[in-house]
Amino acid sequence: MNCFKTYSLVILSIVLFLWSSRIETCHAREGNLWSLKRTSPPANSVKEKGYARTAGSSHQHAGRSTISTPQGGSSKSFNVLDFGAKGDGNTDDSKAFEATWAAACKVEASTMIVPSGSVFLLHYISFSGPGCQADIVFQLDGKIIAPTSPGAWKSGLLQWIEFTKLNGITIQASEGDMMMSAKMPGTKPTALRFYGSTRVVVTGITIQNSPQTHLKFDDCTTVQVSDFTAASPENSPNTDGIHLQNSQDVLIYSSDLACGDDCVSIQTGCSKVYIHNVNCGPGHGISIGGLGKGNSKACVSNVTVRDVAMLNTLTGVRIKTWQGGSGSVQGVTFSNIQVSGVKTPIMIDQFYCDGSKCKNESSAVAVSDINYINIKGTYTANPVHLACSDGLPCTGISLSAIELDPVKEDSQPFCWNTYGELRTSTVPPINCLKMGKSSKTVVDC
Repeated sequence: MNCFKTYSLVILSIVLFLWSSRIETCHAREGNLWSLKRTSPPANSVKEKGYARTAGSSHQHAGRSTISTPQGGSSKSFNVLDFGAKGDGNTDDSKAFEATWAAACKVEASTMIVPSGSVFLLHYISFSGPGCQADIVFQLDGKIIAPTSPGAWKSGLLQWIEFTKLNGITIQASEGDMMMSAKMPGTKPTALRFYGSTRVVVTGITIQNSPQTHLKFDDCTTVQVSDFTAASPENSPNTDGIHLQNSQDVLIYSSDLACGDDCVSIQTGCSKVYIHNVNCGPGHGISIGGLGKGNSKACVSNVTVRDVAMLNTLTGVRIKTWQGGSGSVQGVTFSNIQVSGVKTPIMIDQFYCDGSKCKNESSAVAVSDINYINIKGTYTANPVHLACSDGLPCTGISLSAIELDPVKEDSQPFCWNTYGELRTSTVPPINCLKMGKSSKTVVDC
């Protein structure tokens, strides 16, 4: 009987042990399934922007990638070769570029790739923005060339390549450039134009031999240009390096501008323009204007140009206005300008006329609060030329640390109806400046 009891207790203990083990195993499996559900998001929780996030969670698990990036590219990169571009320098690749843009345009923060090692022939092309997503990058690593035959260009065509009405557009290059023929038959288009766009970045590109302006911004805001090169011969007329019109919040720096007209041209409607660390020459210098042509109203304000080197240019820093205009240029500073062999380093010309004859007018664009600081180097004709309107004098013209020496013969500074102050002695002495302020009212815009 005792043996039977002992045997029964052993059997009961074994049964209880097995039952307990089964319960623990079930709980363990249940816990593992819960954990897997938390670390593996459902398919619909993977976002289009390339990262995975579990619904209701704001963080990712460290050390674990929930999706993989495709090798050799991604859904946000669009290569023109994949859309039919040949890149042989002879085939017209315009249609392929348009197709690539149409695809990239649909994806936010996409990149359109123009690969290195190829030459792409493009006719006139417009990369239009309405309906495009924001923050598109145009990666120019190859070379783009323009056709030279007369039949390739429509009469009156104003630009070769343009980007219009975009919110966030970047053109960048590691070694890419755009090349035209300066002697194009029958037409003189601007090489690259941006219109009606915001947050525009141009960096690293070279434009060669444009028959008109190299780089132009119309009605743009928040513009940044850096490491840009314009390369055209001195005898190529109207080939501004960079042309600004009706654009605000513009930054231009670390660029080399060689052309046949203004290295930078700042036209009406521009404000908050900052230019620094730029090499200019050959060319006509950095100019505000011409303003007020055809009795028009012109407004330019808050412009700073500093740390610029001018070599063999027509002028250094210049403000030019037509007679008969209205409006104002105010709040301008030119500082730390080094000139070498410049015809006229400092110029205000309110009698500007690019034709053979312009009639005298009494009204003028008002020029006020212009600062010239630390402008040094050599000139070939006149060191300072300040020719202000008969009817509306320049006022608030301030000069300091001016040291300009002749390459050959001395010439005296010229002033006409110019009011301001000399904050330091100058070389040569600028004795023609009228001290104080003009009693005539400055017209605000």
